[in-house]
Amino acid sequence: MLSQRISDYIETGLRRWLTALGYDAPDVHIQVETPARLEHGDYSTNIAMQLAKMLKQPPLKIAQEIKAELERSGGDPLVRKMEAVAPGFLNVYVDWNHWASGKPESKAVPVRKVVVEHTSINPNKSAHIGHLRNSCIGDTLVRMLRRSGAQVEVHNYIDDLGNQLADTVVGLLHTPVTGDYSRFGDFCWDVYSKLHKQFETRPELLEERTNVLHALEEGDGNLAWTGTITAERIVREHLEEMKQFGIHYDLLVWESSIVREGFWNSAFELLKQTPYFHKEAEGKLAGCWVLKQTERSGDGEKNPVQETDPVLPLTNTSAEEAGDSAHSKDKVLVRSNGILTYTAKDIAYHLWKFGLLDNDFCYSLFQDGVWSTVRKGASRQFGRADSVINVIDHRQEYPQAMVKQALELLGYREQAKGLRHVAYGVVSLSRSAAAELGIDTSDGKASYAMSGRQGIGMKVSTLLDKMEQVIEDSRSDHTGLSSRMIAAASIRFYLLRYNLQTEVVFDLQQATEISGNTGVYLLYTYSRSLSVLNKGGATPEALPAVPEKLPAFEQPEYALIRQIAAWPDVLDKACRELTPNLICSYAYELCALFNNFYAACPIIKAADDLRSFRLWLVSEFNAALKDVLETLGLPAPSRM
Repeated sequence: MLSQRISDYIETGLRRWLTALGYDAPDVHIQVETPARLEHGDYSTNIAMQLAKMLKQPPLKIAQEIKAELERSGGDPLVRKMEAVAPGFLNVYVDWNHWASGKPESKAVPVRKVVVEHTSINPNKSAHIGHLRNSCIGDTLVRMLRRSGAQVEVHNYIDDLGNQLADTVVGLLHTPVTGDYSRFGDFCWDVYSKLHKQFETRPELLEERTNVLHALEEGDGNLAWTGTITAERIVREHLEEMKQFGIHYDLLVWESSIVREGFWNSAFELLKQTPYFHKEAEGKLAGCWVLKQTERSGDGEKNPVQETDPVLPLTNTSAEEAGDSAHSKDKVLVRSNGILTYTAKDIAYHLWKFGLLDNDFCYSLFQDGVWSTVRKGASRQFGRADSVINVIDHRQEYPQAMVKQALELLGYREQAKGLRHVAYGVVSLSRSAAAELGIDTSDGKASYAMSGRQGIGMKVSTLLDKMEQVIEDSRSDHTGLSSRMIAAASIRFYLLRYNLQTEVVFDLQQATEISGNTGVYLLYTYSRSLSVLNKGGATPEALPAVPEKLPAFEQPEYALIRQIAAWPDVLDKACRELTPNLICSYAYELCALFNNFYAACPIIKAADDLRSFRLWLVSEFNAALKDVLETLGLPAPSRM
């Protein structure tokens, strides 16, 4: 990476200079940034200002001394010149001829195994766009990490023992629904919402839900098989939908497998050995097994937080269920009726993810290279991760924290440190999108939350169909990518481009735009660059050669080559921070700079030497954008 090369170069010179002055070199890490203005250099650091207090010298003088030391050392061939400027910046200018002749390689790092869990949709109805945002974020993280050299294993956790599936089973048995449905998940969508409307007038259905939950955990009998068949059918529909967006998985982990293979029993025995896990004897949580939250004392040890009552239960929710779902001081893992909470099973699952349990699953092929945990099957090498990344919306921050805490309490501090929760904002509907779905918007709210219980939401299949029609109606040439592939790419980019913490207010008109900061713009620009190369006589077998000497840059050329060179740094930062939206921003700026260069600088009609250079620059752009598109999970079309 270019920025790392520059940073290491400055740091080495700084340490030499400090040592010569008699200082013990502090533990510093030089951070270099790309200045917004081209005249301020290609990279800049403010390390001199950081050292001013320690050295009791003006920052500008320190920057000048560091510059002099670096020049005395003979320099780095990648550095053309340096400038020390007020109030104390050290600006670095890259020798682009040297960069072009052999790009800096990234430092080799040990290959670590990362388990990424994403999607994890309840298998009780069709997926909506909120689920799709999770899947697009998760799949892009997988692509980013693999591109950076990590070994990545992708899990999709299937909650086939939860309330949602139980409700759908109750609805299938007791709530008649008719209509013209082409997919089982769409039928269950209406079954589920209609059942929740009946709960208020038919309380016996809530009792039936409890019966179904017990039957699902026991795993045999009519109710259990009804749940299994329902879940498997809907999961297959989910996977087919996700495949249209280029999203794939290595393993489906069924929650029932965690219980039936004894994972929870093993975790339960481990937890009982800690002072923070016990069975409540009295009070609202009597009969529940509870994990107490902890806080660090002054000596670094953890102490249990004093018990407090959980927040008031929601309608149709018991006190112990409130302790399960609310941010109470004590987390219920096993309810008084013996039913495990989601967090209990998740703790057991994560112990397995890190290879901390003797238990293992049996596996069988589910479909198209996707494996599944099963009751009887083959042995496979899954799990045993060095680090784990869970993509779950921000509302699950508390349960995720409890899983991390359980690992810490059990003494697995390195594993707890390696557990990262990628939280993101939920997707809601704009007023116009809600109105299009038939929702009453007379209250004038700016956005409307999606709710499976109320049947409110934009299904993934519906959105893809609508977007495909918009693309089909707007294009004159239908010989390139199919409109459906372009539509899927556009939707994927739309859901990825936002900051993770941003709540996406989904607007159908905005999502179906095909100009501006959109996936279509990226695909079109890539196709344009290929067209330029084709006209210039370049082929995959005969790409433009690196010029012996680069000409003096015009401003659009300079801006473009800097952006191309920044790609490894952007990828590295996005992987460290787990932020796919950084790559979206980079991709849009890269394409904007290319189109500015294309408009300002003649390529095919330029003089011979300049023509060769500019064709080479187009090929460098094309290669970088193709890499970016693949990392974002978007196609790289030869023509649109």
